[in-house]
Amino acid sequence: MPVKILSVDDEMDLELLLTQYFRRKIRKGEYEFVFAHNGLEALTMMLKHPDIEIILSDINMPEMDGLTLLAKVNEMRNPALKVIMVSAYGDMGNIRQAMNNGAFDFATKPIDLDDLSVTIEKAIEQIDYVHRMQKEHSQLESLKSDLAVASEIQQAILPRVFPPFADLTDKLDIAASMSPAKDVGGDFYDFFRIDEDRIGFVIADVSGKGIPAAIFMAVSRTLIRATGISGGKPSDCITYSNKLLSDDSVDCMFVTVFYGILDLKTGEIMYCNAGHNPPYILKSNGEVKALPMAEDPMVGAIEGVVFHEATAQLEQGDSLLMFTDGVTEAMNVNNEEFGEERLEDTLAGVTMSTCQQMIDTVKSDVAAFTQGAEQSDDITILALKRL
Repeated sequence: MPVKILSVDDEMDLELLLTQYFRRKIRKGEYEFVFAHNGLEALTMMLKHPDIEIILSDINMPEMDGLTLLAKVNEMRNPALKVIMVSAYGDMGNIRQAMNNGAFDFATKPIDLDDLSVTIEKAIEQIDYVHRMQKEHSQLESLKSDLAVASEIQQAILPRVFPPFADLTDKLDIAASMSPAKDVGGDFYDFFRIDEDRIGFVIADVSGKGIPAAIFMAVSRTLIRATGISGGKPSDCITYSNKLLSDDSVDCMFVTVFYGILDLKTGEIMYCNAGHNPPYILKSNGEVKALPMAEDPMVGAIEGVVFHEATAQLEQGDSLLMFTDGVTEAMNVNNEEFGEERLEDTLAGVTMSTCQQMIDTVKSDVAAFTQGAEQSDDITILALKRL
């Protein structure tokens, strides 16, 4: 598309002068000139040609002078519209006023067309830059909108109704929370009914952050749920999930996973810990005990791994609290981590609380510790209690 230039001058000779001097660029389709003879005509031409990008305006004109026209152009707030003022050499007072009021550049009469050509080229460079910035801004706004939708979708696929099982309110208490560090996160939690007596539950942390982690999170969550809901052993579920994820892993992404099955009748938990932070058992007598460290690697990192499982026991009144490393690795303004010790101190005071109260207390203590420092990682907590 040609650069459209509006020349505003009450001297008719200028129209012929410009079209003659820039005839090659006009023929090549690089420039297109339109003309007006005062500020009012110029405003009318701008309505007819909204794609005008450069205005060459005389200062001294009848009906509406160039300075008034410049003020009207400024009201349009179009950074891609450049005004070059033209006046007699002795009119430096008005020229300075025009420059102070936002004119891009100026030329003096009699016009040096070679110099004017350079000025126009310089204006075009600035206009191109503005257009690029506007395009990038538009793309960023679009991305921001997409991220907001993605965040809503991500939150929607996680269970958010508590208590989740209406017929188990006298047997089981469950609550969970996921607070992403960015618009979308890589952590997730889930729980589902396997049969009348068994509940499957999982908490996981995908490597990396942002959109790639969120996509990997959605895939991992769907895969583990679809595999786990069939009721197989946790080790088999994670082994199968690892096979599929490692086969199609992009950029060496992986996910740490703690997946367990709770027997509601016996309180036994059969679980597989694939590189995840060990959860804590909160005993009804006030004792806080961490499960053993994970011996198996992360899911999706290594092909052909056979995962293992272990068991734990929840007595009536006991709770299991699971978390991602965004809790223990939360940093304050002095770059100190919240750490396991502070978490254990917090948990020791909530052993008799409901699951939601436990989660709220942990999040509150982490927030108080970080003292407003920027959240560097997703913070996800899942708690269940045998009633």
